[in-house]
Order: sequence, then structure tokens, then C-alpha cells
Amino acid sequence: MGGSAGSAGSAGAGELQRRLGVPDAVVIGLGSMIGAGVFAALAPAAAAAGSALLLGLALAAVVAFCNATSSARLAARYPASGGTYVYGRERLGDFWGYLAGWAFIVGKTASCAAMALTVGSYVWPGQAHAVAVAAVVALTAVNYGGVQKSAWLTRVIVAVVLAVLAAVVCAALTSGQADPVRLDLGDDASLAGVLQAAGLLFFAFAGYARIATLGEEVRDPGRTIPRAVPLALGITLVVYAAVAVAALLVLGPQQLAKAPAPLSDAVRAAGADWLAPAVRAGAAIAALGSLLALILGVSRTTLAMARDRHLPHALAAVHPKFKVPHRAELVVGAVVAALAATADVRGAIGFSSFGVLAYYALANASAWTLSPTEGGPPRLIPVVGLAGCLVLAFALPLTSVLSGTAVLICGAAAYGVRRRLCARRKRGS
Repeated sequence: MGGSAGSAGSAGAGELQRRLGVPDAVVIGLGSMIGAGVFAALAPAAAAAGSALLLGLALAAVVAFCNATSSARLAARYPASGGTYVYGRERLGDFWGYLAGWAFIVGKTASCAAMALTVGSYVWPGQAHAVAVAAVVALTAVNYGGVQKSAWLTRVIVAVVLAVLAAVVCAALTSGQADPVRLDLGDDASLAGVLQAAGLLFFAFAGYARIATLGEEVRDPGRTIPRAVPLALGITLVVYAAVAVAALLVLGPQQLAKAPAPLSDAVRAAGADWLAPAVRAGAAIAALGSLLALILGVSRTTLAMARDRHLPHALAAVHPKFKVPHRAELVVGAVVAALAATADVRGAIGFSSFGVLAYYALANASAWTLSPTEGGPPRLIPVVGLAGCLVLAFALPLTSVLSGTAVLICGAAAYGVRRRLCARRKRGS
């Protein structure tokens, strides 16, 4: 995701080495999923479904599995093609590819704001917005200088975050404050609440499809990617479920729903105040890592769409020295900073989830058109994935649904205006 749409045809078969096996692909998948989402998404999910957020987590994982499987099959068909922006264009038509790219940009821009606000909530709760803006400015400056992610950095972040999450779970389960009664679903659990929680928790799984974009860099991708996807998702689900249970045991759904920094509050409630600084540091590291990757991804998709003139062509400029899409990065950074200064993390998570679910709905629709000879998945997978994405998207809080729908309509209108202008120019020439 987030790559240049034009790279599909230009990348030579020998440019990338097939060095990654199943363990490497799983680690990269974990690095994309075991991130800041788990530090932020539990609170709004608890507000929606109470203890039934555990059911929502399982449902989100099922939808994520279908989405990742569909993306993996499409990536095998269109390796290094830049994600659903190109899948939709090739399988469904130019408009749907454009709409997928638009949904990705708006959804992931909101994800950037949510990650920045997560940094602020854990580092300095009283000045969360100021810290969030500072984080965005700093990482935009780093990206401008041509920073590149590495597998080593991914492994370090995964190791740190897993260690912090393991400490949270151990502290909660061994404390005298853990009360199994708090896991009781109660009479207030509802289908609507579970669906809304699933839609919000889907945010925490964001990034899983990165495994599907490794088609040119893994050994035997037809076997490696289908094995790595369920392994990475399964490990992530187990980790998230353990953390959710631990937080619910010591805080209960009502207190968890109100927590601005849920896992810090959980270790304090467990009587492990000494662990709170480590949790805050782990959350900040995870959020900064996710924010760095998100800004890179959004700016590169912006570059790809600008090259195709779906966005202002000026954003397609590449810096002559640093070799980065500097105008796209500056615009993305400015928009994210503005959101981080004004939005709240729960609203950003809901809006982000709507955009990303719309993006993967189009991925599943594209995968459904693949025939068995083209490597298409079993038809049930894209059907469940598409239906799941739509249901979860419209089960989100009403403000997220209305704002997300409005932004998609604006994007579609902009596409229509551009097509009319292009048609007039052709007639005039």
C-alpha cells in the first residue's frame, strides 16, 4: 500500500531480491499490526460494547483476515503495483481505483492524527495536542530528509512493544485487583455495540496487508504470503485479546471506556505504578513508528495519484537532492498537524476506520473478479470481506459515518469534475 501506482510496469524482474521467508514476512506483518492501535482503540471499543469488545475484536480479526487474503491474491497478480488504488483500476475501472486511493489517503491521514494524539496522550496528557503537533512536524522533517524504514528498526519496535504489552498483561493478571466479574457481558451488550466495537478495533489491525505487498521480495510468494498472513494475524489476535482481557479485569468496561491512556491506567489500577513510565514509553515508541510509516505511505499514494493527475500535479514533484515527494510530504504533514491540533483521538479513530474499511471493501470487490486461473481466492473470502467491511463501516459512530461518507462523496465529485474538464479540453483540441 502507498506505493507509486506507476511502479508496476517499470520495476524490472531482477531489481528486488527474493530474500524473505515465512518468519521474515510474519515479523514484517507483526511490525505493521502490533503498534499503537492497541494502546488507543480499547477505550472507544469499551464505550461501544463494554466487555463484549472481546467479541468485537474477534469479528474485526475475521474481516481483517478476509481483507488480507484478498489483498495477497491481488498482490500476486499485480506485484509491486501500489495497492488497491491500482487493483481497483485494473479490475473494476478507473473511478473505483481512484476512489480506493482517495479513501486510503483520507483514512490514513486520520490514522496519522490518531497516532500523533496517542503519543501526546501517553507522553504528556495535559498537553496532548501540542505534543501531537510537535511529533508530526518532527517526523515530517525526518521524512523530508529521505529517511527509510529498515527491517532492523521494525524488529526493535516489535520487540519493545511486545515486551511492554507482556508486562501489562502479567501485572494485571497477578494483581489482587483483577476481578473476573468484570468480563461479564451483562444485559447491556448489543449487536450494534459489538459491531461498532469491531469497526473501531479494526483500526488496531491496520497495516496487516503490508505482507501482501511483498510479492517481489519473498521466496516462493505463492506459498509464503498465504502462510504468513494467517500466522501474523493469529499472533496479533492472541496478543490483543490478552491485553484486552487484562485491561478489563483491572479497570472494568466503564472505567476503561473513560481512560485517556488505557494501558497506563490499567497498570496503575493493578498497583504497578512503577510500570506506568515504561508503558508510556512503549506507547510513544509504537505510535511514533506507526506515524512515521503512515506519513510515508500517505505521501507516496498522494504522489502516485498526483502523477495520474487525480490530485494536483504539483504534488508529484520529487526533491532533486533528497529524492522524496517533498511537496506531497509537506501537504500531508500540514493536514495531519491541523487535525492533531483540533481533533480528539476517538473521533480520528472512527473516521480513519471508515476510510480504511471503504478501501478494503474495494479490495475485496476487486479480488472477487479474479478467476481461479488468475489465482483468485475462494469466492466466500471476498464476499465475507466485502460484506464485513460495509457492515463495520456503517456500524461506526454516526459522526464517523456521516463525515466519512461526505468526504468520499466530495472525492467522487472531484473525479467527475476532472473528467468533464478533460473531455472539454479534448473536444476543444
